[in-house]
Amino acid sequence: PLILASTAAAFGWDVTLFHTFWGLDILHEEKSTDLKMSSVGNPNVPVPNAVASLPGMDRVTTKMMERKIADNETATIEELVQTSFDMGVEMQACQMTIELMGYDEDDFYDDVTVGVGAATALERMSDADIQLLV
Repeated sequence: PLILASTAAAFGWDVTLFHTFWGLDILHEEKSTDLKMSSVGNPNVPVPNAVASLPGMDRVTTKMMERKIADNETATIEELVQTSFDMGVEMQACQMTIELMGYDEDDFYDDVTVGVGAATALERMSDADIQLLV
């Protein structure tokens, strides 16, 4: 969603991303520095799920993806988040998920809109010309 959001913002579109559950981690100042990629059910990992579920495989998958990003000179998650903020993308954090995960609203980057409920997010989506659920 970050590539789509920053691209849409580059077109001058008004863009809002509503983050819930594990999506909150990219907006969390501490957790965003240690994101992991799952090996299980990941079509880019050429091993069966029984092997992918072994301890340490997520770490291997994460390192493989980090290397692939570096080799291709692709923007990192951190760079995409910052670009999205710089381009005026509104990043919303689901209030129910913040409470459920035991996060504090101060744990998120300053530019994150915290305390957004699902009803508020849906109301905004209903007025949008385009909605994408990823």
